[in-house]
Amino acid sequence: MPGGRLTQQERRQIAQGLADGLAYAEIARGLDRPTSTVTREVMRNGGPTAYRADLAHRATENRSRRRRRTAPREPEAPQAHGRDAEEVRAYEEAFADVFVRTGLPRMTARVLVSLHTADAGSLTASELVQHLQVSPASVSKATTFLEGQGLIRRERDERRRERYVVDDDVWYQSMLATAQAHTHLVEVARQGVGILGPDTPAAARLENIARFVDFVRESIIRAAEQAREVLHTPVETDTGDIAGPDPSPGRG
Repeated sequence: MPGGRLTQQERRQIAQGLADGLAYAEIARGLDRPTSTVTREVMRNGGPTAYRADLAHRATENRSRRRRRTAPREPEAPQAHGRDAEEVRAYEEAFADVFVRTGLPRMTARVLVSLHTADAGSLTASELVQHLQVSPASVSKATTFLEGQGLIRRERDERRRERYVVDDDVWYQSMLATAQAHTHLVEVARQGVGILGPDTPAAARLENIARFVDFVRESIIRAAEQAREVLHTPVETDTGDIAGPDPSPGRG
């Protein structure tokens, strides 16, 4: 079985396999590589929908050059449950990309992901600094923003250390905050109806916007209330290989 770094040709084969809807294990068999190698490669470079072979190859070369120029990282702490440290880190970066696309700054997204993927659901500032290999100031700025948005909270543990915590209810509260923002949009749109005149095309457009957004707002609130119990329901997780993209359209 070949070892070492992936070649550019192998990355192109991975990209083609993803485009064809193959699972990671099937792509790995075609390369005579471990499934974990393909999984890490894809997750580190944008995930299955955004993976690009040439971009991934350049990114790997750039990372290699940066590692040669910088001091070595502190040793990785042993991973719980037999996890692969490199695979976990690649997943965290891919997860952070999702938050970045919603508008969060990169460092803020990385802090939020670190808290969500910690088994305890909480970390101290020093633990975040060590895990992310960044400055205390960077962590402080990110946690201040997240706390202000209600996405995390702060508490003291038994050793009187401040810990940053993500609660199960964070997503519920976030949905309600989104609905509240929509309420303000509805109110402002309807103010415009009165100002522009109820019988004008512009006012009609604003009224349609208000009706649409109000419907969405009420739907968000109903859905959040109905689904809230999901956040508190224990689930069994599949500990098998990470699945690749489902080649069958329309399957959940």
